[in-house]
Amino acid sequence: MSEIGPLLPATAALADDGRLEIGGCVVADLVEQFGTPLLLIDEAALREQARTQLAALRSRHGNSDVYFATKAFPCPGIIKSLADEGCGADVVSAGELLFALTAGVAPERILMHGNAKSERDLQAALDAQIGLIVIDGFDEIDRLKRLATKPQSVLLRVNPGVDAPTHEAMATGHDGSKFGISGDQIGAAIERINSIPMLQLEGLHAHIGSQILELEPFARAVEKLAGYGEFATYDLGGGLGVRYTLADAPAPTPDDYAATLIEAVHEHLGSDCRIIVEPGRSLVAAAGVTAYSAETVKRGAHNFVAVDGGMGDNLEPMLYGQRFEPLVLDAPPGRAAEEFAVVGPHCESGDRLVGTSALAEPEVGDTILLPVTGAYCYTLANNYNGSRRPPVVLLKDGNAREIVRRETDDDLLARQIL
Repeated sequence: MSEIGPLLPATAALADDGRLEIGGCVVADLVEQFGTPLLLIDEAALREQARTQLAALRSRHGNSDVYFATKAFPCPGIIKSLADEGCGADVVSAGELLFALTAGVAPERILMHGNAKSERDLQAALDAQIGLIVIDGFDEIDRLKRLATKPQSVLLRVNPGVDAPTHEAMATGHDGSKFGISGDQIGAAIERINSIPMLQLEGLHAHIGSQILELEPFARAVEKLAGYGEFATYDLGGGLGVRYTLADAPAPTPDDYAATLIEAVHEHLGSDCRIIVEPGRSLVAAAGVTAYSAETVKRGAHNFVAVDGGMGDNLEPMLYGQRFEPLVLDAPPGRAAEEFAVVGPHCESGDRLVGTSALAEPEVGDTILLPVTGAYCYTLANNYNGSRRPPVVLLKDGNAREIVRRETDDDLLARQIL
């Protein structure tokens, strides 16, 4: 946790002159150097979170692994930082597999899942000889039977029928989910996989959703897995949520999560199996901060500060109703707090990053920071209204390292054919 605020990254601090630093870098200087919108990642916080999650699991169950859900931040620079700390990679496509391999993740430390893997996806996984392919349906079994020419270890994704307390678009383990094999078909799927010489069924996979702030559903999913037989490996998915605003209660810690999960594992699955978890949001979200420039300020019946980014670089509020808590960077003393909506430049009334929040009398030219933007914001960035996707800069020990450059006008035209 930052010494100056629970929502800022862990290394956030005030310099001697009162300006905000992250990773030993003055944020105002970074804005001047790289421009806005700008996605900043506290590398030390990122790495510490990986170490913390690994230690929490392995201290309770030695044969445990953490595989980063790359969909949360599909960027080789981020994946490499987490792999350096011992994380494997969870991918869902040939594209994400490319990112993981480019980051230097060993193929045997990669697993692929997804409910509609194409032949290209599966062939890429087989060619790379990744550690595990997670089968999600009978059609996929048939594809792998045809494509696999060498032994391939697989897991079977089951639908545990657990309703997770989260946004409906993020719930993946309930009876109406498109993911996994339903309980009444699991036996037939296992029999079918075991009949194929090139497929080696190692165990089961279950994932109940994302941004989950209660621990009991995770334990319930583990209990459900016990009813499908005994296996060497269980992948329990990810889904642990994070705190986005000061009004939110603190999220369960990685230690709380590991204690609940492993207690359920030992009760229902035994102490000798291999356990894999796939955190995404909980690894990267809190390490990220996005910086914007205030372009216009409107005061009236409703107050608006319009910034130079929005649904082009952060779709979380629009897709999931996610709330964020903004602040004015290095606001001079004496500015009074006013209620403002933070909106973007895109041609949608729904282009609203923050419904309303107290801001220190924002003015044109101010830098507005949005903490906790390390998960899915980069993933979902787009070119709506011709916007250029922002750069990503890793901050550590006073050094700022650009790992994704800002898009250029040439990039916008690169795929256009006249």
